[in-house]
Amino acid sequence: MVRIAVDNKNDVAALAEIRARVPEANLVVDLQENYRLITQVAPFVNKVRYNPGHLHHHEKHKTIREKVAFIAETAAKHDLAVRVGVNCGSVDPEMEAKFQGADPPELDGVTAMIESALEHCRILDDLGFDRYVVSLKDSDPRKVIEANTRFAAARPEIPLHLGVTEAGMLPDGVIKTRIAFEQLLSRGIGDTIRVSLTLPFSEKWREVEAGKQIIADVEAGRFRSVPKFLDGGLNIISCPSCSRVENEAFVDLAFKVKEMTAYAKAYDITIAVMGCRVNGPGETDDADIGLWCAPTFVNLKRGTEEVGAFPYDTVLDRLKEELDRLIAAKQAGAAAT
Repeated sequence: MVRIAVDNKNDVAALAEIRARVPEANLVVDLQENYRLITQVAPFVNKVRYNPGHLHHHEKHKTIREKVAFIAETAAKHDLAVRVGVNCGSVDPEMEAKFQGADPPELDGVTAMIESALEHCRILDDLGFDRYVVSLKDSDPRKVIEANTRFAAARPEIPLHLGVTEAGMLPDGVIKTRIAFEQLLSRGIGDTIRVSLTLPFSEKWREVEAGKQIIADVEAGRFRSVPKFLDGGLNIISCPSCSRVENEAFVDLAFKVKEMTAYAKAYDITIAVMGCRVNGPGETDDADIGLWCAPTFVNLKRGTEEVGAFPYDTVLDRLKEELDRLIAAKQAGAAAT
């Protein structure tokens, strides 16, 4: 099973070439922000993934149901499966507003994710389309565990695809993923998995290797304890260097961020490094400091506030300024108490 992100007509042309070269492969296409591309990719793939949150932003004169119906009808016509992929940083804003405050702070946003997934399941059921699976992903393993556990209790018959999105680099990325998968798989929750790591493209096979090892360990009853970093200290989130990345320099930048920020490991600070414009803007909002990478520059954020856009070769200096300012504020707060 191979996942491919498609965003424009050139990607569709490349997809046709991939299908021609590997006719036996199961190809899964992520429709990203353009759900109407399903009509062009359908002849070449086995499955499509759409994000309920992204449907909200396009063709606002149409209802969500109409857009889902378009996807389902095209999928049925071409005998495709569908994945309803709900992501923490791109939940439908109306759903997000409706359930704001429904969760404790450490699980903020989980209810909105679950309710979004359940809504789309109801729509697909009503349309008579049943070849679908669901995924509920977050960069925090605790939220992944909570969301999937609650969804599985509500709709146990629906297959679940598990993943910790933006898990980061080795070894932390595998540890975060392992925590979520151990607790879910051991309860019988989850049908397929994806390990998402920030890696050079030539080393993406390590994700598959890590996934197989986690499955083998769970099956054999080998579990590892929750590491300390999840309960405090520096937490670096970075996305999985997938096909949406528009500049491979993002991967090098993520490793440099990890190396440069090591001096701040004792502070409860989250830094998010995102590789594309799809996940970047929204999924850095919850971080103390966020970087999302465009083709030729990096957008630096302070929470939801835009600090500015900087070249790849100078953004680290600006990041250090923000990090030092944040550490000084935390130290001052601690001294005051």
